[in-house]
Amino acid sequence: MVRNPKIKNEGNKMENINIKAPREDKRTRTFSWEEVSKYFFLLCSVLSIFFLLLICVFIFKDSIEFFGKVGVKDFILSDSWAPMNQPPTYGILSMILGSIIITALSCLGAVPVAIMVAAYLAFDCPKKFYKILKPGLNLMTGIPSIVYGFFALTIIVPINKSIFGGNGMNILSASILLLIMILPTIISMAEASLRTVPKSYYSGSLSLGASHDETITRVMIPAARSGIFAGIILGIGRAIGETMAVILVAGNQTRLTLNPLKGIRTMTTNIVLEMAYAAGDHRQALIATAGVLFIFILIINTSFFIVKNRREKND
Repeated sequence: MVRNPKIKNEGNKMENINIKAPREDKRTRTFSWEEVSKYFFLLCSVLSIFFLLLICVFIFKDSIEFFGKVGVKDFILSDSWAPMNQPPTYGILSMILGSIIITALSCLGAVPVAIMVAAYLAFDCPKKFYKILKPGLNLMTGIPSIVYGFFALTIIVPINKSIFGGNGMNILSASILLLIMILPTIISMAEASLRTVPKSYYSGSLSLGASHDETITRVMIPAARSGIFAGIILGIGRAIGETMAVILVAGNQTRLTLNPLKGIRTMTTNIVLEMAYAAGDHRQALIATAGVLFIFILIINTSFFIVKNRREKND
C-alpha cells in the first residue's frame, strides 16, 4: 500500500508545531548572577585593601620624614607640645596617656554593663519590652557624636561640676560620655553572639542542676566570647578614635596627669584643633600623631586576636 506523501508532510508539520521552544535554563541564569555577585564582592574587597594601603602610605610617608627630623623617642616620650615656640617642641606623651586613660575608663564601665544588658535582652527580656528597647539601642548607635557631645555639655558636665567642683570638663566627663557612646555597639554584638549559642547548651546546663543565672554566666557567656570580644574591639576603636564629642568635654589641656578631675587632650582632638592652621613640621607632627594612633589601634586588635585564639586552643 502506497502512502500519500502529502499526508506525510502534513504530519511532520503538525509534529513541528507541537514541539515547544526550549525553556531558558534557570540554573544558567542563576549561575551568571552568582558570578556577577562574586566579582562585585571581590572588587569591593580589593578596593578596601587599596584604600587602606593608600591611607597607610599617606600617613607613614610624612611620619617617617618627621621622625627623621625630630626622632621617635623625643616625639613619643616627651610631654612638651609647643609647636609655636622657638625652637618648637613636639611631644605627644600627654596625649597618648590621655587617649589611653579615657578609653580604659570608658571600657571598664561599659563592658560589664553591656554584657549584663545583652544577657537580659537575649534570655530574660519580655517581648513587649524588647520591641521598645532594641529599636532604642539601634537609634543610639546612629546618633551623631556631636549630639552626644552637646548632651554631655548640658547634662554630664554640670553634674560633675556640682559634685567635684571646677569647670566639669575633665577626664571623668569624657569617660562617662564615651561609656554611653560605646554601650550600644557592644550590647548589639554581645546579644547577637549570645543568640547564636545552641539552646542545647542552656538546657543541658539546667538538666545538670545549674540555675538560670549560673547557666548564663558560666555557660552561655563563655560560649559567646568570640562575638563579645569583637564588640569590645569595636567599642575600643570608637572610644579611642572619637573626636567631636570628646573635644567638648575633655578640657583639651596638654598636661601629663592621672587625675580624672583634670582636663586633658587626646591625640584625635589635638589633630582636629590644630590641623587647620598647621604647616611644615607642625603639620607633619599632626600626621605622625595619626600614625601613632593607627599603630595603637592595630596593636589593640592584634592583642585581642591573639588572646582569643589562645583561649580557643586551650578549650
